Amino acid sequence: MRLATFVHQGQRRVGQVSPDGQTVTPLDLADAQRGVLPLIESRAAGEAWPASTQAALPLTSVRLEAPLPLPRRNLWCVGRNYHEHAKELQASVFKGNNANPAAWPIVFTKVPECVIADGDEVRLPGDAVSAQIDYEAELAVVIGRGGKNIARAAAMDHVFGYTIVNDVTARDVQMRHQQWDMGKSFDTFCPMGPWIVTADELDGQHTRVRCWVNGEPRQDGRTEDLIFDIPTLIETISRGITLYPGDVIATGTPAGVGMGLTPPSFLQPGDVVRIEIDGIGSLENRFV
Repeated sequence: MRLATFVHQGQRRVGQVSPDGQTVTPLDLADAQRGVLPLIESRAAGEAWPASTQAALPLTSVRLEAPLPLPRRNLWCVGRNYHEHAKELQASVFKGNNANPAAWPIVFTKVPECVIADGDEVRLPGDAVSAQIDYEAELAVVIGRGGKNIARAAAMDHVFGYTIVNDVTARDVQMRHQQWDMGKSFDTFCPMGPWIVTADELDGQHTRVRCWVNGEPRQDGRTEDLIFDIPTLIETISRGITLYPGDVIATGTPAGVGMGLTPPSFLQPGDVVRIEIDGIGSLENRFV
């Protein structure tokens, strides 16, 4: 099932997108201001799927928003989780980290206010703040059933579904502060979408992540190549920390980021970044 947050006739709604991606059927939710989050919470509480008493709408007649327009708290993110990406930034971003990328996941967060939708513009902060803006195509896991100290063997039972995020990064700020939250959390620095695909329709452990900049292929990886797979990430992040329905875990990015190119190539005004993940769809944003 594909679950989207959208605006129709000035009203925010949540709906089910058809398999062909052509229509969206509004669901009867009492509260759609938080996007898909109330539905995730109700399912975690054992409630039934909401009904739909309205006709399907052409997707072209609505404006998609991020499926979680304002997540309940910071998004969890994972750095250095593909071997080739670990290699391409080993002398820069990762030089101060454990030399063994398989020792422990590098976990950081992005503030919820930086989330924007497919098609929204990402605002470059200006060279006085950062001239090294980079893209990172990532599969994101959406937690369904919360928990603490979740065992790896049970972790996938806690997954509601998956979406796409672009973990936009100010590289110079990221390295200057030695912790990553500030360089990752500028306004508009987390495009998310176009919708959430539920876990019964997509196996996030076996899919493909690709990225283009202005039509040029940059990233191409498979989630089978994750250094720390999805169950391990859930187990690790939930150690001593309660995960809640609707929490988002961005699982890391494949090789091919701008900083890893020779010479490095950072995003400029007018650049368009498109990300595709098999089984979900595409996320495209212009940088201005």
